[in-house]
Amino acid sequence: MPTHYLDSGKSESSLRTDQTRITITAERKRWARKPAHITDALDFWSFAGAAANVVLQLGWPEVAYGVMESKVESGALTAHPWKRARTTTQYLTVAILGNEEERKAYREAVNSVHRHVKSDANSPVKYNAFNRELQLWVAACLFIGFEDSHQLLHGKMSEEQAESFYQSASTLGTTLQVTEEMWPATRADFERYWNLGCERVVIDECTKQYLIDLVNLQMIAWPIRLVFRNLLRFLTVGFLPPIYRDQLDLEWTEDDRRRFEHLFIFVSFVNRFIPRSIRQAGNTIQMRDIRRRIKASKNLV
Repeated sequence: MPTHYLDSGKSESSLRTDQTRITITAERKRWARKPAHITDALDFWSFAGAAANVVLQLGWPEVAYGVMESKVESGALTAHPWKRARTTTQYLTVAILGNEEERKAYREAVNSVHRHVKSDANSPVKYNAFNRELQLWVAACLFIGFEDSHQLLHGKMSEEQAESFYQSASTLGTTLQVTEEMWPATRADFERYWNLGCERVVIDECTKQYLIDLVNLQMIAWPIRLVFRNLLRFLTVGFLPPIYRDQLDLEWTEDDRRRFEHLFIFVSFVNRFIPRSIRQAGNTIQMRDIRRRIKASKNLV
């Protein structure tokens, strides 16, 4: 029987949404009031919070130790950051743009890695990468990342737009073992799930050091780190909800929040003049690469 990580009898969280989500005040742009879909979020800047999303996922101890203790060296974040970034981006691309056959192929490829990710007698917590509830948490974090970046670029969605965006995003989880029944039925149900899930966020000292190194780009070669560290650290901290910043002792002021939001207001203005085909070119190339690898029976991860 799978481990149940949330109290199924608890309908409301003790945490408020302003503790578990970043604050976005920008209003929806007049040119962006069409029905929202997850494919609209495949913009280059949507991946600006990639490191922050890893931090979100590792807020659950079972996910954190599954990553930190992973015996799959070829996919280790600290040892092979660029490969890990590529495989994660490809997963998101095939989950959103792929067909059922392509998602199945990627699921099987990920399964071949996940078989080796499970706790042993020395692990401080029990975990198994095949646990669907852990996968649901990871998928929920991925959705949060897309929703946040989409609203930073286009302004806050209406309830109808938020619901439409959410309903198009279930493949973020179902491309793995998460079933449609497990994915919260409505956006309101998801918010309850998210706040309850954030009650389980516990960052111990070992995980904290790992995540601080991630925030500070310690796994990246120093010349690149020297150039991009300040910007990427600012973006990473900006994408973290208050509950995470508090546990990681990261300072974030109201002035920081305004600068963060104004940066995306500027980017959204510039994006108006860049064709969608260019803004989403990276995902188009990734999808072509996935299809080429599937056709040639090559490794996907």
